[in-house]
Amino acid sequence: MAKNEIISRSKILELEKELLKSNDQNIISNNGNIVRSEQFPLKHSFADSIYVRQMGMKKDSAVVGAIHNHLHVWFLLTGNITVATENSTEDYVAPCYVIATPGVKRVIYANEDSIFVNIHKNPTNTQDLDELEAEIVSKNYEEYEKYINKNK
Repeated sequence: MAKNEIISRSKILELEKELLKSNDQNIISNNGNIVRSEQFPLKHSFADSIYVRQMGMKKDSAVVGAIHNHLHVWFLLTGNITVATENSTEDYVAPCYVIATPGVKRVIYANEDSIFVNIHKNPTNTQDLDELEAEIVSKNYEEYEKYINKNK
């Protein structure tokens, strides 16, 4: 992926579909559901009204993320990643942070072993990951549109 390369939504969805069919051990599939895997170790932390999700990625691994429902911040603590969306392709070198817009599916490629952290609101202070994920992300654009229309 070249820096600032624009990748269409259909291309991202096509890539996601191909990655999910792949037998590549660097790609983890859970039939469209949120993945919790040792391949991409997650650490969950909670503070008052805040949910912190840390994910590690090994060099040359890739993730096609869910669609975040809310504006949030993520930090790249270590490493170097490339993030492609339908709007741009950007390289990030740690340490850095990004304000991430909602409604975007991201393809993340680890150029080096990397650790990044997402910071999400958690107004009910729940520690139930399924409940949090139902509020924080949508698995596809149709689910995101329903979420947006329900919360207008």
